[in-house]
Amino acid sequence: MAAENNDVIPLLSPHKMGEFSLSHRIVLAPLTRDRSYNNIPQPHAALHYSQRTTKGGLLIAEAAGVSDTAQGLPDTPGIWTKEHVEAWKPIVDAVHQKGGVFFVQLLHVGRASTYDYQPGGQAPISSTDKGLAPGLQNYAPPRKLATDEIHGIVNDFRLAARNAIEAGFDGVEINGANGYLIDQFTKDQVNNRTDEYGGSLENRCRFVLEVAEAVIDEIGAGRVGMRLSPYSDFNEAGDSDPDRLGLYLANAFSKLDLVYLHVIEPRSVGADVIEGCPEGQLLPMRKAFKNTFIVAGGFDRTTGNEVVAEGGTDLVAYGRMFLANPDLPKRFRLDAPLNKYDRSTFYTSDPVVGYNDYPFLEQA
Repeated sequence: MAAENNDVIPLLSPHKMGEFSLSHRIVLAPLTRDRSYNNIPQPHAALHYSQRTTKGGLLIAEAAGVSDTAQGLPDTPGIWTKEHVEAWKPIVDAVHQKGGVFFVQLLHVGRASTYDYQPGGQAPISSTDKGLAPGLQNYAPPRKLATDEIHGIVNDFRLAARNAIEAGFDGVEINGANGYLIDQFTKDQVNNRTDEYGGSLENRCRFVLEVAEAVIDEIGAGRVGMRLSPYSDFNEAGDSDPDRLGLYLANAFSKLDLVYLHVIEPRSVGADVIEGCPEGQLLPMRKAFKNTFIVAGGFDRTTGNEVVAEGGTDLVAYGRMFLANPDLPKRFRLDAPLNKYDRSTFYTSDPVVGYNDYPFLEQA
């Protein structure tokens, strides 16, 4: 294990992201952990995130629901009430005390939900009334949103962004990926609408652009990022022309001056990485988007350094690897061995095991 000069390690070079001066290019990806009991962020999250904080490092908090209709998994955090805001504050403070830059992801799961997670046991809402095929989650058949209801959902994102800033977050990331509500509008495999929110590419993207514009109006473009997965069919949300979809949105978000665009690699599908997937598919999006570009999806130290060095991205988001190695930037700097993650503890309610007990390098 030999230390290296940070100047020759692309991932450890500084980067200016809007008004934020980042000390390195390793990002904590947003990771659902199911440990926010009754949708309330918990004190153990302050330790979890602060463990993974370095001065000038960017962290993206796990997806937080924007309303009481936005949930689809047990014990995921919300950000639509004052109680949520107050619960988030000490978590954000813990990250800021160590000099981190902290964004929170805003999410509505849409049809990826069940009656149990919906107020009054109602049907989940979506762009469509098409349900997902029966599977492990047993999602409930959704209800297609009426055209005049959509503005209310846009407003939920706006209010959630306001709450995030009140809680102290530096900004928000809008989740437009992984087959959740926004993706259910943009993808033609799901969206079967015939109004102004369906049909053409422009119509299918209308909802996400309205959400982005509303959030920008509330907190400013310099505090807003977007996550997309145009090539993924996760949650049965695929598109017949992902190249066109991704490029259209990259151009649109560049015009809106979002501080960053966070895109999941084509080779990453759910929790799996497809080997041999063609490289370079994100380059048109990368070139179209003028501000900070983030990629995610199965990168390690070597491939992360390569994609930064080759100009394929500005920042690289790490999920499972950062989950298991709270001092990941240090381990990358030293090219040190990594802890192995334990998938069986990803989605439990335990506040310690698989959450706050992964050892630091000096403890290993």
